[in-house]
Amino acid sequence: MATLILGLGNRGGEYARTRHNVGWMCLDELEQRGRFSRERRDGPARVREGSIEGFDVVTARPQTYMNLSGRAGAYLTDKLSISPQDVLVVHDEADFPFGKIQVKRGGSSAGHRGVQSLIDSWRTTAFPRVRIGVGRAGDDADLVEHVLDTFTREERSALPGIISRASDAVIAVMRDGIDAAMSAYNRAPG
Repeated sequence: MATLILGLGNRGGEYARTRHNVGWMCLDELEQRGRFSRERRDGPARVREGSIEGFDVVTARPQTYMNLSGRAGAYLTDKLSISPQDVLVVHDEADFPFGKIQVKRGGSSAGHRGVQSLIDSWRTTAFPRVRIGVGRAGDDADLVEHVLDTFTREERSALPGIISRASDAVIAVMRDGIDAAMSAYNRAPG
């Protein structure tokens, strides 16, 4: 059975290089590392089928806006006859410092609307995640504006290494299991 990797992001060119789209950036990196079919529309998502390091994978990008990601998640788990626990969700995390990677087994959305939409649609919090720290806006800054903003010059220069490490974490979950991946990646950026 293929692993479904669901990257969270917002469609549209104006969002392509924003903090909220690091989940899609991670899928781009994973697809470059493996062999994948052309992207195709499948319900409320765009998907590619392929393999990475011998693992069969389906990558999916919801084509709804972030706070409606659960529509694509529910559609794909129903269509593929898989449990949400067998989906690996990759998303930005504004509560983490820029560059921190964390593998998480489940739990709350921590205020992330895309993750909350998945929780509401799947009626469970028990799905694995790779969270990519995008930093928190200043005390008086608006969180929505922060995650929909592009990266600073310094962040852009560090971003390829961070996306590479997040992709490594995704592969580690598939190869080694979630406990081993959590042990390897749930520490300060390295």
